[in-house]
Amino acid sequence: MNSMTQPIETLSIAGFPVLHSSASALRKRMLAVLEGGEQTVLFFANTNFIVQCAQLRERMHAPDILIANDGVGLDIAAQMIHHHRFVENLNGTDFIPPLLERAKRPVFLLGARPGVARRAADRLRSEHGVTVLGVCDGYAGTADPERLIRWINESGAEVVLVAFGNPLQEEWILRHRARLDARLLIGVGALFDFLAGDKARAPDIVRRLRLEWLYRLGREPRRLARRYTIDIARFLVLCLAADKETARASESLKSGQTGRGI
Repeated sequence: MNSMTQPIETLSIAGFPVLHSSASALRKRMLAVLEGGEQTVLFFANTNFIVQCAQLRERMHAPDILIANDGVGLDIAAQMIHHHRFVENLNGTDFIPPLLERAKRPVFLLGARPGVARRAADRLRSEHGVTVLGVCDGYAGTADPERLIRWINESGAEVVLVAFGNPLQEEWILRHRARLDARLLIGVGALFDFLAGDKARAPDIVRRLRLEWLYRLGREPRRLARRYTIDIARFLVLCLAADKETARASESLKSGQTGRGI
């Protein structure tokens, strides 16, 4: 059984099937997709993803849509609901550039403010040897979806990175994926901003302590305050509600089986 047909272990977080995987196993799977597998979508779920994409949850239960865990909030939820944590943190900012470097497949960058994606593309080319066949900012990219899809397909890109933020990037990928020729579509959040140098990463020690969220909150309090206060509470409510729904369904199934056995 190869890596493309092996069942994928997931943990249900607020009803989303989140991969219980190491970075190396996920990277191996993505490389297999690019070697000839079916088109695959990869999302990175942090607490903001869970809250903002709640209305998309049912559409994400598909074998060709993979959701990786990103951030300490997902670990807390996994411990609270499933009594164990994820294998490791799989944030896209650390995962994607080395993946592209190893894959050696052409890429299209879509999203962010004007100029940001182009600078991100320059860094991918210079530091990671990535072939970038097209760049479109998040403003021009929403003006004419039909033209954009033709542009992406005609570029020959096999990987499309979409950086509209949650939930716009997820909505865009789910809406247009069937007409895109690329094998791998990834929602990348703020990756272009980090690559372009517009946003600073936390120091290594802060990242190892899983406190990058606190570092970012300190640098952008006005933009991120709601995400790390009100939205955290909403995230926990969604997790607990989904857990109770699963428990009720399980009890109902057991009751039905018991009834048939009488």
